[in-house]
Amino acid sequence: MIYNYAKNIEVIEETDVLVVGGGPAGIAAAVASSRVGVKVILAERFGAVGGNLTLGNVSPILGKVSEGTIYDEIVSLLSEKHKDEEKVETRNGKEIHIDAEEAKGILIKFLKDNNVSVMLQSALADVITENEEIKGVILTTHMGLKAVMAKRVVDATGDGIVAYLSGCEYEMGRDDGLTQPVTLEFTVGNVDESRAIMCFGGSDPVTLPDGRKYSDFCKECEAKGILPENVSIVRLHKTFYKGERNVNATQMNEINGLKYEDLYKAEVTLRNQIERVIDFLRKYIPGYENCMLKTSASTLGVRETRRIKGEYQVCDSDVENGNHYDDAIVHDAWFLIDIHNPKGGGQAEGRSKMAKPYDIRYGALLPVGIRNLILSGRCISGTHRAHASYRVMAICMATGEAAGIAAALSIKENVTLKELGAEKVREALTKKGVVL
Repeated sequence: MIYNYAKNIEVIEETDVLVVGGGPAGIAAAVASSRVGVKVILAERFGAVGGNLTLGNVSPILGKVSEGTIYDEIVSLLSEKHKDEEKVETRNGKEIHIDAEEAKGILIKFLKDNNVSVMLQSALADVITENEEIKGVILTTHMGLKAVMAKRVVDATGDGIVAYLSGCEYEMGRDDGLTQPVTLEFTVGNVDESRAIMCFGGSDPVTLPDGRKYSDFCKECEAKGILPENVSIVRLHKTFYKGERNVNATQMNEINGLKYEDLYKAEVTLRNQIERVIDFLRKYIPGYENCMLKTSASTLGVRETRRIKGEYQVCDSDVENGNHYDDAIVHDAWFLIDIHNPKGGGQAEGRSKMAKPYDIRYGALLPVGIRNLILSGRCISGTHRAHASYRVMAICMATGEAAGIAAALSIKENVTLKELGAEKVREALTKKGVVL
């Protein structure tokens, strides 16, 4: 059944650049855009900014890009009070620890100090389009549906919601349509540091005191039903604080991160899995006998949904071969090709595959069909395998920064985003010290 209705919607704001989504990519886009000298509004569906960095309890920040991007600045802010903390580097690269509660205040202040107006608890409901341009968006607020009109829009929703509602084409998942599993990350305290292990993933060679390989033991416990189905590795990351571990373990497969019924099902299942994983740690892993739940994600960790069709698609060979381009707006992006198994435990390809530092071209941020919309974060244009590398927070911040600068410059130059071209964005990035 379809229900049609008409309603007058009040326009409450007009802005130069509207950033939809307040996660790492959105924060980077909003600040970068404002620094060019235009009016910027950031609309965020939750009551705090940071996305998976804060509300998703995802720690550490992973991935890397070339020097000089806003990633360096944000990491510096988040680490300011923890300069003496031990640095951790693994096969996954540098681990940048986060105090998620502390970060909520740091990041909202970062936006305020850079003259970004923030609309919290304002979720995207629809997009107003005309002649292949977005005129504005409709948000759900506590005062009802309200409209914000904008000259340029940055899609930092992760799920490509702005692009989707604007009619842009997209791909999702691998060839069979399945996407990477969803997770709820959590933190445990009361860990005995003198005996407790760390584990960055299934390829970590860490062993238990009796010599057994920890990753093999996790697989055995999953097979016996001690660990939940498909939870074949319990990743244990240090935090800023002694006696804590951030745990990345819960997993639910064959979930569509766009469907409310799937999201609810996953929330119920994964909350239960948290208890079972903690029970496993207490019973079987030395140093964790008295561990207790301290905090958990306030929103589901969704790794993969829409990848919007762009003027260029980041492809497998870019990531595998480390391709570089003259029109790159992110240089030397790097993370493993980390495909959490869409249909089972562990990695889809047995283990995560190595990537070579690669470039992301400007065209990957430009959706086909809408002239004044630009993409950022994990919804940019790319293949399933390439996405498994560029979806991490360090790279999302860098694409966000480039998107924000492009949006603002296109207004200043009075041209479309495509007409602006990569060179103008590269000039602005280089001027602020970004290595390209």
